[in-house]
Amino acid sequence: MAKQDYYELLGVSQSASADEIKKAYRKMAMKYHPDRNPDDAEAEARFKEVSEAYEVLKDDQKRAAYDRYGHAAFEEGGAGAGAGGAGFGGGFADIFEEMFGEAMGGRRSRRGTGRGADLRYNMEITLEEAFAGKQSSIRVPTSVTCEACDGDGAEPGTEPTACPTCRGAGKVRAQQGFFTIERTCPTCAGMGRVISNPCKACSGAGRVRQEKSLQVTIPAGVDDGTRIRLAGEGEAGMRGAAPGDLYIFLSVKPHRFFSREGADIYCKVPVPMTKAALGGSVDVPTIDGSRAKVTVPAGSQPGTQFRLKGKGMSLLRSNQRGDMYVQLQVEIPVSLTKQQKQLLEEFDGEGSGEKSHPETHGFFSKVKEFFEDLKD
Repeated sequence: MAKQDYYELLGVSQSASADEIKKAYRKMAMKYHPDRNPDDAEAEARFKEVSEAYEVLKDDQKRAAYDRYGHAAFEEGGAGAGAGGAGFGGGFADIFEEMFGEAMGGRRSRRGTGRGADLRYNMEITLEEAFAGKQSSIRVPTSVTCEACDGDGAEPGTEPTACPTCRGAGKVRAQQGFFTIERTCPTCAGMGRVISNPCKACSGAGRVRQEKSLQVTIPAGVDDGTRIRLAGEGEAGMRGAAPGDLYIFLSVKPHRFFSREGADIYCKVPVPMTKAALGGSVDVPTIDGSRAKVTVPAGSQPGTQFRLKGKGMSLLRSNQRGDMYVQLQVEIPVSLTKQQKQLLEEFDGEGSGEKSHPETHGFFSKVKEFFEDLKD
């Protein structure tokens, strides 16, 4: 009986994407899974068929061979095998290993098997710390190498032995027509070694749970969302495998005076109406803890901005700094005394002309013209 087309089995087109194939397989697998269809031989057979189809179509190389040769690509004596037989298939797989290494699933180092997980640590710092940098001590709950067995998982005085199934390779091969299929060894889970007498301290894992203290250097100039990678400071690997990495994600607290845009600092400074009108000077704080004197010219308007060159944030991996921008917020007096009100009324009577209030005069002149135009 001829096999059904793999694409038809999964209900997808030949141009379907990897995600579409994966979704279709999950749907079919859920439908025909033996646990959901007990004592149903037809459903079990269907489940095996869709699983076989997915095993081929999820792999780019297998899928390409299937698209070209059909089912014959995976059958002895078929079109795929006819290109050179089983012997050529093994050599072909070796060539792929040499050319592409881990990218093609070949020649994977046993040190990568059981690699420790990467860890994330969230750290909140102040804007001043982001400006100056800092040394920080952190404690991270993680897995560390077992000291009792030195990470190999065997009870002290004993040693792991080579896996009898894969002979220490950590993987086993099976010939399927045109291809040599390589899988993780089921006996040793890819470790290449087996332990007959596991370490009592770590139960043979080669690592134990423990809180680790680390010193972290935060460089000057970091920004909100900066990620710092500490290579090899993640979880310890299984039985001497490589450790993972630790990633520190920085968040910068909002500041009571300053806001930041890249390397520039912005500060809104309130000044009395009289100072803005008559002129004067104000002392403003800077991010490095010093003070800067800003001269306010007579007649300064709300929103007037002054640039203080080189008074902004540190630039990452540089000795330079950004700039600081001071923006005036002219404050209108409240709770006036009777005398103050009288003085302002006198000022309003004498100084409400175009010279004193050019923007006000200009705006209402345009408003007058607008209404006159409507009448015409």
